[in-house]
Amino acid sequence: MSAPSAAPTAAQATGTAPTAPTAPSLPPGRRMVAVIVLIPLVAALALWAFAWPNARTAPRDLPLGVAGPATAVAQVEQQLKQRDGAFEIHRYADEAAARDAIEDRTVYGAVVVTQSGPKLLTASAASPMVAQLLQQAVTQQAAEEGVRVATTDVVAGPANDPRGAAFGSSVLPLALAGTASGAMVTLLGLRRGRAVGALIGAAALVGTAAATLADSWLGLLGGHWWAEAGVLSLATLAVGATVAGFASLLGRAGLGLGALLIVFLGNPFAGASSAPQMLPEPVGALGQLLPPGAGASLLRSVAFFDGAGALTPTLVLTAWAALGLTATLLGDLLKRRTRPSGPSTPEPTPTPAPVPAH
Repeated sequence: MSAPSAAPTAAQATGTAPTAPTAPSLPPGRRMVAVIVLIPLVAALALWAFAWPNARTAPRDLPLGVAGPATAVAQVEQQLKQRDGAFEIHRYADEAAARDAIEDRTVYGAVVVTQSGPKLLTASAASPMVAQLLQQAVTQQAAEEGVRVATTDVVAGPANDPRGAAFGSSVLPLALAGTASGAMVTLLGLRRGRAVGALIGAAALVGTAAATLADSWLGLLGGHWWAEAGVLSLATLAVGATVAGFASLLGRAGLGLGALLIVFLGNPFAGASSAPQMLPEPVGALGQLLPPGAGASLLRSVAFFDGAGALTPTLVLTAWAALGLTATLLGDLLKRRTRPSGPSTPEPTPTPAPVPAH
């Protein structure tokens, strides 16, 4: 006589597997308080990040050259140093050396002392705001002495963007595009090779479209088209890989951290509409170590200065892109290795058969 089987469990009776208990979500009241508190904090952070640097714009150790006879140069240098650390003075033998320094992006401009009077060299392509500031500072000083200053724009900016407003506004769309690509890769569940392929492909198309709009259509850039497209693609990839890498390592909280780093810090600290030396310290230096600031600096070098000064921002963008892609590739694997394994399910104990009564 066979033994009767044990009574089926509720899960077996319904045909479903038992599920692990889920952690209770926040009560509606706490969620409401979180919205009320967090949104003003985000607004205050955005206002601080975007408005504070612009409200404190002023030259701080701005590289400026002086050239000419030693006696006359010493007098000009002494006058410039009276502006409380506004300028970092570089001496050059003559006007040709000063022009080379401007074209190499070593200085933003130069004051050349000649027999006919002082001459100001600027580079509006490096920063229209700085060029205007130098012109005001030098001409004002010369006007007090009754001297007229001749101004020459050594590396002029594009005629379609004389104030640099369009160039400065190009940083935020690229930051948003890169952030969106990293977020979509995460939210769509792409992992490892597919995630890397999606990030690279999206960045390449963004760079191509941006170069087409900024160079071919609007005429805001003046360099080689493919070089500009490459810079825009690399900047977008650095942002997207950073966001996706944070998310791969930290989960969805990494999306918020990536957006904070890129949009709320990297974009306003880039100094694209002015210059890094025009922002409060150490904001200007910090911005050049983040993808938006490095991307804007590299794009200026490629578009207007034949690649001069491109090494440092290229290394910064490459480092962010490489680290982000590596984190995207390995993050899921690392989380699997560090995830604690659940308790093993014990083998069911057979129920003894009942002894028949005699």
